Amino acid sequence: MKLLAGKVSIVTGAARGIGAAIALKLAEHGSDVAFTYVSESSAEKATALEAQLQQLGVKAKAYKSNAGIFEECETFVNDVLKEFGKIDVCVNNAGISKDNLLLRLTPEQWDEVMDINLKSIFNMTKQVIRPMMKAKRGSIINMSSIVGVRGNAGQSSYAASKAGIIGFSKSVALELGSRNIRCNAIAPGFVETDMTHYLKDGDGATEFLKKIPLGRFGKAEEIADTTLFLASDMSSYVTGQVLSVCGGLNI
Repeated sequence: MKLLAGKVSIVTGAARGIGAAIALKLAEHGSDVAFTYVSESSAEKATALEAQLQQLGVKAKAYKSNAGIFEECETFVNDVLKEFGKIDVCVNNAGISKDNLLLRLTPEQWDEVMDINLKSIFNMTKQVIRPMMKAKRGSIINMSSIVGVRGNAGQSSYAASKAGIIGFSKSVALELGSRNIRCNAIAPGFVETDMTHYLKDGDGATEFLKKIPLGRFGKAEEIADTTLFLASDMSSYVTGQVLSVCGGLNI
């Protein structure tokens, strides 16, 4: 059973890692997918993912767009509406980290993390709510983090940006619930991706695992499964929530 047949989904930051897994999962369940990548170094991966999605029998297109820049989001969403006709699901996944102790963290590092992680959520949500309001339906899914829930030393900027996403998501859920538009956040724990390779390979890997009740790191597909739930009608009465997919790390 395809849970998203006939739907159109946007996924930001989907050239690799969790974003790519989400795009594939949504396509497997029948959704057409428009996704973004931001750097030329990701162009080859984006092209390969586009072809992989199309092989699943859905319409798919990669767009070079920086979610941290309002004007680029505006252009991207308008292009998607012209190409795909509508937007049913928006997954705001784009994110970076610039980990450093607060004593050493520069204003430039702080601003870059806020622009890509938090401002991007405003930029994209601002654009997609108009077509969703017109259609009187929609699901917005924002990628937060367990670090935004519990904090983490050396990640003050990342934690602040991801905590902001939670407050934003709850507020949007309150504003748009009457229009049948749902907004939820996902808070992944330590997930094996290119961005978190140091967790698996570093000296502290054993210490990280001790903190996780399930005793292992998460997989990108497990985040994608949660995204599918929130994107589909299986979660039609779920809004304003934070789903922690962290192996019990938040206990």
